[in-house]
Amino acid sequence: MNDPDATSPRRDGVPAVHSLHRFVFTVPDLDAAASFYSDFGLDARHSGTRVDLHTFGHAHRWGSIYRQPGAKRLQYVSFGAFQADYDAIVARLQKLGIRTTAPHPLADEEGIWFVDPEGTPVQLVVSGKVTPADKPAAARSAPPAPGAGAAPSRSRAGRVKPRRLSHILLFTSDVMRSVRFYSDALGLRLSDYSGDIIAFLHGAHASDHHLIAFAKSDGPGLHHSSWDVATFDDVGLGMQQMIDRGHTGGWGVGRHVLGSNYFRYVRDPWGSFAEYSYDIDFIPATLDWQAKDHPPEDSFYVWGPPVPDDFIVNHESAARRSGA
Repeated sequence: MNDPDATSPRRDGVPAVHSLHRFVFTVPDLDAAASFYSDFGLDARHSGTRVDLHTFGHAHRWGSIYRQPGAKRLQYVSFGAFQADYDAIVARLQKLGIRTTAPHPLADEEGIWFVDPEGTPVQLVVSGKVTPADKPAAARSAPPAPGAGAAPSRSRAGRVKPRRLSHILLFTSDVMRSVRFYSDALGLRLSDYSGDIIAFLHGAHASDHHLIAFAKSDGPGLHHSSWDVATFDDVGLGMQQMIDRGHTGGWGVGRHVLGSNYFRYVRDPWGSFAEYSYDIDFIPATLDWQAKDHPPEDSFYVWGPPVPDDFIVNHESAARRSGA
């Protein structure tokens, strides 16, 4: 592999992860998972005992899903670092007294392992940067011919295929404790937050407004994965694409305040969500974003339909309480 340090934006003297490398979770039905994410527009590939989540036209494996009886459960998250930063991050973990652990039983890449305050395993690997170096441009369509309408017919609209993973949002029992841990351990930076309800973290070496976010709950869990699409129209087309395939639950179309992205969330078979996201804010490596505490009424969304009652339910936590 070519040295990623040579071609990617990197803050000198700032050892920090550059990308959310992968998220891994388990579900009781792998076929249902493959069907849902294929309908969503991802390249969901069966690979032995798991389903890997790719986007079409991109070589990276963004996520993996394994079969496990019982409720859906987040298993681990993995972050990528430049080779030039890796040893310094490991040394910082040791200085902070964060003990390394054995690899997760589902792991299939080498790296070091530790556990966050919620008990979620975290992996650090040396990898190429998959977070964008610059804000991706919107796809441009050719203007219609004079006398023709701009909108495609329903039958010719095409299938929405997200370009990449943008971020994940995790539940946590203590939002600011999670912020401190991931900032201290991995060099992630606070973008914006709303009291102890929700917080967003970005990468120091250029990233979307957030690579990972944390929302208040009574325990850990995966709330949603967010996938970048090329146009605002793709958000609505993605919504229709999923409704046509029987996935009617969700929220949106709307626009967020923090991050600014347009969204449509689609409820998966286990109560979490996959998000179509367009035009999220971008933080270049040369900018020190000033984090602010936003009041709840000005932190969630600018416009959109009413929030569904089940949108902020942590089904993983509920399953743990019931012994599932």
